[in-house]
Amino acid sequence: MNFNTVEESFNYYRNSSIQDIETRAGQIRGTIENDPEADITKLNIEIEGLNQAKENIKDKENESMNKENQEQRSYNPITGTQIKGQHEVSPENIFGSEEYRSAFFKQMLGQNLSEVETRAFNTAMAQQDAEHRADSFSSSSNSSAVLPEQTLNEVISKARTQGGLISHVRSFNIPTKISIPIGTPSAKAEWHTEGAKVESGNPTTASVQFDGNEIIKVFSISVKAKTMSISAFESYLVEELTSAVVEAIDYALVNGTGVNQGQGVLTGVTWNSTNSLALTGEYTDFTKALAILKRGYSAGAKFAMSNATLYNTVYSLVDANKRPLFIADAQNESIGHILGKEVVVDDNIEDGTILLGNFNYVGYNLPEGLMLEQSRESSFRSGLVDYRAMAIADTRVLVDEAFVKLSAIAEG
Repeated sequence: MNFNTVEESFNYYRNSSIQDIETRAGQIRGTIENDPEADITKLNIEIEGLNQAKENIKDKENESMNKENQEQRSYNPITGTQIKGQHEVSPENIFGSEEYRSAFFKQMLGQNLSEVETRAFNTAMAQQDAEHRADSFSSSSNSSAVLPEQTLNEVISKARTQGGLISHVRSFNIPTKISIPIGTPSAKAEWHTEGAKVESGNPTTASVQFDGNEIIKVFSISVKAKTMSISAFESYLVEELTSAVVEAIDYALVNGTGVNQGQGVLTGVTWNSTNSLALTGEYTDFTKALAILKRGYSAGAKFAMSNATLYNTVYSLVDANKRPLFIADAQNESIGHILGKEVVVDDNIEDGTILLGNFNYVGYNLPEGLMLEQSRESSFRSGLVDYRAMAIADTRVLVDEAFVKLSAIAEG
């Protein structure tokens, strides 16, 4: 084996047994003594990684042996509960812990970790490897880790406040390549005559299978980021991830082709005369669209369009009594309403196109959250630190019949 850094050697051997590590160490010592052409530098790097891996295994064994004693010492006989010590890190939901959040950002900033933070980060690494979220972790020069849950939630929350369809569709966190049943509106209950036999009804369901498409964004900041506070760096990171990864998902929800990327409503639904209408700029365009929307989807239906379409085509429309079609909502967070249906502005929808539908029947999937990786190597000469955000994600239309499209007629 040839390793360029001690960290590579450690990551390779950290799951080996002590016996295997000692055997390999003996082989290396024999090579150094007997082979004059051996690469001593590479072998010393491997030896150091073996030593660290061995110490890591011993530490884990000691922790396991002391666990029972630690639990006994932390037991409160009055309350009957365990008292969590300041150096203990629970592996349950480690990505949502404050210790991991602090360790994550310090690692990305190249700052020193405390004992508790180191333990939290190592616990997350082990769990992440077990779930196949990443191939490896390494030193502060190259490190990768799953974004803390709190930060991921802030990214999604910020995206929702910025508008667009992503704040109105269904979100999933399920494994890829698994078919998931989706319930569709069912028939209402019926009045029953006492004693009469009732036939059981089969629920109407659709199914969806999300793929594992990759979203990648690389951005660079100055090495002075090392002096930033955790809160400042987190705020910066939330902005970057919102404007990059989440916007890519939002675009796919509308225009995704479904080939090596998510599937969008405009491309994923088969549009024909049964679910499409011409947008002529008349009040009746919208009443006709509501009329053909299939029963069961209307209750949660919304109109979605670009900002230009709203103000150039819709805003000035009035009925026969000069009442406006669009009613602005100055009190609530929504843009406004058309015939009682909420209006969603998303500039990923091309101008002159309006979607009417229940957007609970389109969704996106983030099965493993967001991964952030840091590297100082590629920007060595420029004094920058590179960060690569990567997510496994997909978007899918769950039920085609939940949508109607209004399109302007192209001028010939």
